Amino acid sequence: MLYWLSSLSEGGDLFNLFRYITFRAGAAFFTALIFGFLFGKPLINYLRRVQKKGQPIRDDGPESHFAKAGTPTMGGILILSALFVSTLLWARLDNGYVWIVLMVTAGYAAIGFADDYAKVSKNNTKGVSGRVRMGLGLALAFLASAWAMYLHPADLTGQLALPVFKDMLINLGFFFVPFGMLVIVGAANAVNLTDGLDGLAIMPVMIAAGTLGIIAYTVGRVDFSEYLGVHHVPGSGEILIFVSALTGGGLGFLWYNAPPAAVFMGDTGSLALGGALGAIAVVTKHEIVLAIVGGLFVVEALSVIIQVLYFKRTGKRVFLMAPIHHHFEKKGWGEAQIVIRFWIIALILALIGLATLKLR
Repeated sequence: MLYWLSSLSEGGDLFNLFRYITFRAGAAFFTALIFGFLFGKPLINYLRRVQKKGQPIRDDGPESHFAKAGTPTMGGILILSALFVSTLLWARLDNGYVWIVLMVTAGYAAIGFADDYAKVSKNNTKGVSGRVRMGLGLALAFLASAWAMYLHPADLTGQLALPVFKDMLINLGFFFVPFGMLVIVGAANAVNLTDGLDGLAIMPVMIAAGTLGIIAYTVGRVDFSEYLGVHHVPGSGEILIFVSALTGGGLGFLWYNAPPAAVFMGDTGSLALGGALGAIAVVTKHEIVLAIVGGLFVVEALSVIIQVLYFKRTGKRVFLMAPIHHHFEKKGWGEAQIVIRFWIIALILALIGLATLKLR
């Protein structure tokens, strides 16, 4: 919104700064961070009052989790509020890609909020039915993928870009839409599955988002995309504003979510942030790279799929408990040990993902 101030510039003055994505990205980061610090404690106190018993704890979960009883959930509201306020202030609101990502984030946040509300109000771990969640998530993903396909330049419409093999495009045609749906829905649910320990999901989300933000800025500039040999997506650089706001809001949330957590993200946050990652990947034509930079989320999701399929087939379990972070808990790893090691893995995968920009 504040981008319009650049129209007041005659060049070389303060208003000229508003033309630059990097300046607005920095401003978006600090706006969201300050928002998180200012409103974090009041929101947590409010959630504690209205939820009373907090997020229900699974009876079959690790025993250490019973000590978390009474901790309020829906803390994703803090991240998302900071994210939306900051993005709407600093991003160009005439950019369709920004609205695609905002739509997906808001839509999945609404689904997650309904799920969290059902759990808290009924005081059990069963929320909105899986079919309803999946149906609504697919509908949102369809709209986002079709919209992105419409906005992409003609030479990239319906095309699947490959990392490393940068000159190769696979023409999916209209099938790009169901592919994009798979990316968005898969990312949303993978992050949701990862959100099981204090601070476990939010840092890898910020790392993955930061990586995708750099990619968005790169492919949005003709000079950078030509130098690196990646496909140019005009206008995608504005996504960096959204990512910077997400990072600032995420850090503000992590201040209160660090062990022992004063608040949980809940499905309100995890579904929304995962959906946002998927939408950014679809917009920037880096869907496969998302599987690398978000590899931690992929492993968490695969551990659940493998566990369920193997148990149905044999009646036995591959992991002591799924998702895989609970497996390590059962093996005796401390919560902080798991969280920090998973953060390190997420950072390594992000660096590998960034390296694909240069590799040929």
